[in-house]
Amino acid sequence: MDNRAGEMDVFVTAADAGSFSAAGRKLNLSPSAVSKLISRVEDRLGTRLLVRTTRALQLTPEGEVYLARARRILAEIEETESALSSGARAVPRGRLRVSVSVGFGVMYVLPLVQEFLTLYPEIELDISLNDEVIDLVEERADIAIRAGILRDSRLKARKLLETRRIVIASPAYLERHGTPRTPDDLERFNCLRFNFRSSFDEWLFRDPASGERFSRTVAGNFLANSGATLRNLCLRGMGLARLGRFHVEPDLAAGRLVPVLEAYDADDRELIHAVFAGHEHMAGRIRAFVDFLAERMREPQAVSGSPPLAR
Repeated sequence: MDNRAGEMDVFVTAADAGSFSAAGRKLNLSPSAVSKLISRVEDRLGTRLLVRTTRALQLTPEGEVYLARARRILAEIEETESALSSGARAVPRGRLRVSVSVGFGVMYVLPLVQEFLTLYPEIELDISLNDEVIDLVEERADIAIRAGILRDSRLKARKLLETRRIVIASPAYLERHGTPRTPDDLERFNCLRFNFRSSFDEWLFRDPASGERFSRTVAGNFLANSGATLRNLCLRGMGLARLGRFHVEPDLAAGRLVPVLEAYDADDRELIHAVFAGHEHMAGRIRAFVDFLAERMREPQAVSGSPPLAR
């Protein structure tokens, strides 16, 4: 039987250390032994994982994928052996890489970081705020927290939050430009939109008389990839935006922003999910973080004084 876990450990150590010599010192191996072990992996896979230069080692795209999966496998082995040797469930540990959208991260996740790390001191939390859709493997992320429709069936997801989309503006903007009374009036207003889906050029409404849903195409002079950015510009009085209510809950409560066209509310819902790779045995650190967030999102007044379930 080959020692693939051992080879993975050598590869991860070399990639982290940046050289065969540094990896050899950590593993008590000669640089040539480290090189031979990694070459054996490359020969077996039939692809180059590392580019050797005189100064440093550089990962190929295939090496990036192998590194991310090797880290995950080694962490799961460590947790499994710890659980069996102690006769109890392993204590979650290791680096946990989380990619979260900017608005949700700032309002909901970052305020909970201290509590989570107090509960799980063996976990090293690595959070990136980013509104772009990412590939978990390519970005070396364990968890992505995103809004919208889930498109990758290979991934598992857990719902964290359900929020209603609403049209909002600042009182100052409405004082200068007036208030739209029907969705048809929006053609006279500056509508701030998302730039990553053409569908966001159409805002959804419901006819208050018939109950039928319909959409209106909107336009404006600014687009962004972040709900947090659109919220900020609305606060500055630049226009109207249609956002998930969780983005603006404290602003609505304080009167900094106000909802418009409420009579035409389509009750359009936006779901926030924690997305992770669909392994049969989830790493303890991933399970701990997802369970923790799901529990906190169920608690009323959990974050920033606003209800997690933004109806």
